[in-house]
Amino acid sequence: MRKKLSYTIGMTGKKWATKEKQEWLSLQVKKRDYFIDIVTKINLLSKKFDVIEYGKLKYNTEFPLYALKTKNWHDSKKIILITGGVHGYESSGVHGALQFAQLQVEKYEQQFNFIIVPCISPWGYEMIQRWNPNACDPNRSFSNGNSVAEAELLLRFCEKYQQDFIAHFDLHETTDLDESEFRPALAARDGLLDFEEMIPDGFYTVGDIENPQDEFQAEIIKNVKKVTFITQADKYGKIIDCLVTQEGVINYPLKKLNLCASITHAPYVTTTEVYPDNSRVTYQECNEAQVAAICGGLNYILNKDKALFI
Repeated sequence: MRKKLSYTIGMTGKKWATKEKQEWLSLQVKKRDYFIDIVTKINLLSKKFDVIEYGKLKYNTEFPLYALKTKNWHDSKKIILITGGVHGYESSGVHGALQFAQLQVEKYEQQFNFIIVPCISPWGYEMIQRWNPNACDPNRSFSNGNSVAEAELLLRFCEKYQQDFIAHFDLHETTDLDESEFRPALAARDGLLDFEEMIPDGFYTVGDIENPQDEFQAEIIKNVKKVTFITQADKYGKIIDCLVTQEGVINYPLKKLNLCASITHAPYVTTTEVYPDNSRVTYQECNEAQVAAICGGLNYILNKDKALFI
């Protein structure tokens, strides 16, 4: 259902200029600490992983960006890429990636190399914000030649591994803030008169419309069901206005939209979505759902492509 736009910044129907973006930025307040919450955990994982600083974001605070690379690395093994915090406010994407690194990676590192990037957008993490300070959405910016540093730095880092990626798990959330703040802000920024209200209740995945890998997505959903409930289609057979292809699964044109999940040539790609604002789930269960999604996908690849791991 579409809702008439009402937002405190700018004039309805007129796109934001520099003045409105600066006004929006002035209202952002730090609510948590990237260095305490995330970097501390990354450093504790240095015995299991090589900790790589792949770039810096230079805003009012300078944020180093980190990737975890398994120490048991061998060029004969395919690479699993796990990314979290593309939208910094989506907490279980960040902490789910870290929890997998801490508790589960050893079960799979004989078969795979791992690169885990827990928090792509640390400014967004601290502000509990979807955008970066320039009012840009990093998850619409993963294309060559873009000017969004969060995306550009990750693209540059992953480039040298392109031929060896077999899977990419991009971990996300949908929260009530999407409807109360982020979609209205987007509509205001872009000069729209209204916006779509749609908050899916539960866990779902987004596959690539050009390479959906239905069995892979199904195994992820099957494993997540052990932890939490799955988003059901609405009366039109849709989730966030996209047709459901099977329980808990929709597909997007990942490359066309310049999404983070489009950055590799991996045959197996999924974007996970968790809804943390239902009283039926806890924050820890959201983290566990992210971990279950990764494990379900990895188990499928191991069983499907056994010849790769003999």
